[in-house]
Amino acid sequence: MISSSAIRHRQNLILRIKRPSPMDPTTERLVDYTLATRFEDLSEPVIIACKDRLLDTLGCIAGGYNHPVAIATRNFAGRYRMDRPATIIGNGCAATPDIAAFANGVGLRILDMNDNYRVKSGGHPSDILGALFAGAELGTCDGRSFLTAMAIGYEIYCSICDATDINGKGWDQPVFGVVASALTAGRLMGLGREQLGHALAMALVPNMAMIQTRKGQLSAWKGCAAANAARNGLFAALLAEEGFTGPEQPIEGTHGFWDIVGEFEWPLQSGEPPERIRGSDMKAFPICVHGQTAVWVALGLREKLQTEKIASVRIETYHRAFEMMGQDESRWAPTTRETADHSLPYVVAAALLNGPIDETAFAPDALKDGKLSGLMQKITVTATEEMTSRHPAGMPCRLTITLDDGSEFAHQLDFQKGHPSNPMSEAELSTKFKNLFATYGNEDQADEVIDIVRRFEEAEAVAELITAMGKRS
Repeated sequence: MISSSAIRHRQNLILRIKRPSPMDPTTERLVDYTLATRFEDLSEPVIIACKDRLLDTLGCIAGGYNHPVAIATRNFAGRYRMDRPATIIGNGCAATPDIAAFANGVGLRILDMNDNYRVKSGGHPSDILGALFAGAELGTCDGRSFLTAMAIGYEIYCSICDATDINGKGWDQPVFGVVASALTAGRLMGLGREQLGHALAMALVPNMAMIQTRKGQLSAWKGCAAANAARNGLFAALLAEEGFTGPEQPIEGTHGFWDIVGEFEWPLQSGEPPERIRGSDMKAFPICVHGQTAVWVALGLREKLQTEKIASVRIETYHRAFEMMGQDESRWAPTTRETADHSLPYVVAAALLNGPIDETAFAPDALKDGKLSGLMQKITVTATEEMTSRHPAGMPCRLTITLDDGSEFAHQLDFQKGHPSNPMSEAELSTKFKNLFATYGNEDQADEVIDIVRRFEEAEAVAELITAMGKRS
């Protein structure tokens, strides 16, 4: 009888038979960029930006820890164990690496408070960190390695957003995430050039996510789709590590990525240091990025009027914000938290009535609040050419509020707090982190996590940070 170890050895030999490289020129360029960039290539502002967004993401995990979907995901992930696990942040449970990537990805995304990047397409580049945490554990990586992979992952993700509008063609942001996750998690795991090429192919070809996720009444999947991309990217890297081979020509092939979304020049070259991470927005409120400016404007007007005397509210914004948060009729009658945080009428009405938006704005009772619903029906949303022309450089919004006596109050803002042109300070980011952390752990633990992140290039192991996040009070 042939032993199981002998069978596995034979299978690995079959898988590792030399085949032609599956890499088209664009794939080769992405792989070479992933492997060539070093920590020494990162500028000090980029290193700081990485730390800022790492801390911000950990805050989102802490703040969303008790969300029902996050709890369900951890319970699900805890059933998947193996002899080479990765850690679920918070409860410290070990799960298969891909499932841990999914659980941590849901945790960081579920509040809709992590960062955002948009030029021609848009998404949340920190979504890839679910894969990076797992990849770093598998590769027993230090802080410098993690920060480098993070900067590379952002560069890959954001460069797709710069290059082409796949959202307008029906494809969703997890497409960017699965590519960046496979390459950067694979780098942290120590994969070679050919293996990374196969990982990219096995990540991209089977995982073209549809933007239907963000249409109509939004479901729990809105907060899980990007985590699934992190999971699939990490899984593709694991397969490549074992010797599995992916489809040839995944980007430029006859029916590859370009055939589906249209040919474009991927603006990424080896030797160019990563910088795009500095261009992502940081959120002040747990809502869609396209509603952040509107909430700030509403808060500015709130102190100048009596909300019970409002006759009408006119929101003027850019086309993308209108499309995402003010076009579908469901945005005037949200029945789920996911729809409400993507509704301009809802978040503006909530801000006018109750002040700054936090998780309490989406409690079941809040969704059924008759006063809030009544104010929503007085709100109209339009996209104007003027506002659209200033996006994506800015995220402009103008509110005009008319009272029962005919008096008007109007205010406009182009750059919300957290936009690269109106950035959060280190102190403001720390305050955001501590506010999110308050329901998760104590102040000493929060200070410990902040300290580790701020000197993360000195960390001998990424596990130090994961362990610090796991010491729940």
